[in-house]
Amino acid sequence: MPLLSVDSLQVRYGAVEAVRGIGFEIHPGEIVAFLGANGAGKSSTLNALAGLVPVASGRVVFDGTDITHHAPERLAPMGMTLTPEGRRIFGTLTVEENLRMGAYGVSDRAEMDAAWARVYELFPILFERRSQYAGTLSGGQQQMLAVGRSLMSNPRLLLLDEPSLGLAPKIVEQIFELIGVLRDQGVTLVVVEQNVAMALEIADRGYVMSGGRIVSSGTAGDLSQADRLQAAYLGAE
Repeated sequence: MPLLSVDSLQVRYGAVEAVRGIGFEIHPGEIVAFLGANGAGKSSTLNALAGLVPVASGRVVFDGTDITHHAPERLAPMGMTLTPEGRRIFGTLTVEENLRMGAYGVSDRAEMDAAWARVYELFPILFERRSQYAGTLSGGQQQMLAVGRSLMSNPRLLLLDEPSLGLAPKIVEQIFELIGVLRDQGVTLVVVEQNVAMALEIADRGYVMSGGRIVSSGTAGDLSQADRLQAAYLGAE
């Protein structure tokens, strides 16, 4: 049974149809990459799944529950969180305060303690700088904080939107290593990523989007050899 099932998803911004009736499934324990050029509809898809933009039509089912029109604050306690493009941390709050924002729906003390331990084990630098204002962190540290904040609710499904954007190559490698570690810990991941080579290196499967549609899908190995992937980035159909 898929952890996430999407059928005929459509997202509109006024008269602009950003996502045009796509469907896909995400199974437990997978890393699934969404690939395509800027404007292909990848981030709009993630934002719709996370409840940040309304679904014009279609259906989204998470762990057997229809969440098509759920607000974001309902989804985190259910086990799905989004690390948004651009990090969107709270710069005037400390690292620790930012992390607490990710755990607002966690009431069990043992679960909370486990979340703190997990995040600080994954990101020792965040523990060292837990009292520092988040806006003074480096770009890579801010990305770690954004991911850590998402992990504070102990998600089963983590949506990552452009996790390597604007980061130095060494930090990008660390972020992608982390994605593999999270999968080993039982987290299912959907990754929107412009770095195609890195994404396909860690992903099990992928979907290629162009013009708001899914134009190709398959295993990471198959997609790395697919002409359709190149066509999507060049704007050809």
